[in-house]
Amino acid sequence: MVATNRRSEELRDRLDLPAEHLLRSRRLGENYTGLIERQSRTCQRNFYHHDDTEHTMTPSLPGSLPGSVPDAAQTSSTDFLDYWKLDCREVRTFRGHSHGIWAVAFSPDGLTLASGGAERLVRMWDIETGRLLRSLRGHTNDVRAVVFTPDGLTLATGSEDRTIRLWNGKTGEPTKILFTRYDHNVCSLSLSPDGLMLARGSHNKDIKIWEVTTGTELMTLLGKDEYDHHWSVCVAFSPDGIHLAHGTDIGKIKIWEVLPSGEEKVLHDGHWRRGVEDSTETRGYYIEDDGGFQKPMDYWIGAMTFTPDAKMLITGSRDRTIKLFEMPQVIEKKILTGHTGWIRSLAVSPDGKVLVSASDDQTIKFWDLATGRNFRTLKDHTGAVRCVTFSPDGKRLASASWDRTIKLWEGGVKTEE
Repeated sequence: MVATNRRSEELRDRLDLPAEHLLRSRRLGENYTGLIERQSRTCQRNFYHHDDTEHTMTPSLPGSLPGSVPDAAQTSSTDFLDYWKLDCREVRTFRGHSHGIWAVAFSPDGLTLASGGAERLVRMWDIETGRLLRSLRGHTNDVRAVVFTPDGLTLATGSEDRTIRLWNGKTGEPTKILFTRYDHNVCSLSLSPDGLMLARGSHNKDIKIWEVTTGTELMTLLGKDEYDHHWSVCVAFSPDGIHLAHGTDIGKIKIWEVLPSGEEKVLHDGHWRRGVEDSTETRGYYIEDDGGFQKPMDYWIGAMTFTPDAKMLITGSRDRTIKLFEMPQVIEKKILTGHTGWIRSLAVSPDGKVLVSASDDQTIKFWDLATGRNFRTLKDHTGAVRCVTFSPDGKRLASASWDRTIKLWEGGVKTEE
């Protein structure tokens, strides 16, 4: 705690922050310190009281949570650029959703998929058999985001019903509902690397961050411009846990230092084009009966992700382009073109060499991040592809589509069964 206070004081001196800002930083530091201590006690308790009749718990790598999958150790020998260039074959299709699917996520052990969509249910699947394990009921509108904590014990889902629900990641039992009075449609969720903090993007200008363990609201992030009322529709924690990036409905990008200051560090034009009117009127007018806006902004950011080394931020937009930015200054380095529809999802391989993008043009594209070249395009879905995600070991890819299916893909050499 002394170190946190000292860091806050140094930050205040460097930025000439007022005393009340320092007090707020200390409070955030105290919250986070207590959060880490609680998580540590929970991990130790789970470790020492683990049922011997269940599977043996894998020893943790330094810096990882007990029971989490040691991704780096398992994937360090694989060159994923060669792996996904060699082949990409569909190995399974999951059917059961009655409406379009917005999101899909792998459990940390790579054995389960969770998905959510327009039918308002969260479904959990056995990856090896394709069997539907359970359907989770509770949301009353489209489920837009699905994410597992690194230890696999909690599943978080965000919905257009304005709530975030937390479920037991193993049994599917509901545990908490995260909701505040002035929340709007939740359309993006991101977990900090340690799994302790959950950030949400929504049809509102602010970003809220919760403590996962207790469901306590830790902070609300608001930009420096009090007249900026554009929505913070997309959020992503950096892999080093230092920064949070968010994209807006007009295509701009903001970078925040989450702790200790909770301060906006960078505002970048991103996909927005200067000279274009960016008032709320150009977004379309609100239709109460539909519960949505008539027309989204042309540069709306649909996806954000970081490379595993946190050196690059990647964004996809309704303008059909993907942009690569060097962190932390947010310097634009590359623009990738090829999609003919809104880019909805981005995923980077564990070694940071391969980028996969999904679009409303019904395609999935694979990119060599070093050169920016598109080396593979999948056209097997018959509807807009709304989500792509790598398995923890990087050797499988799951895609969710508006055609009501989830597809599982593998690369590399096909193994004989």
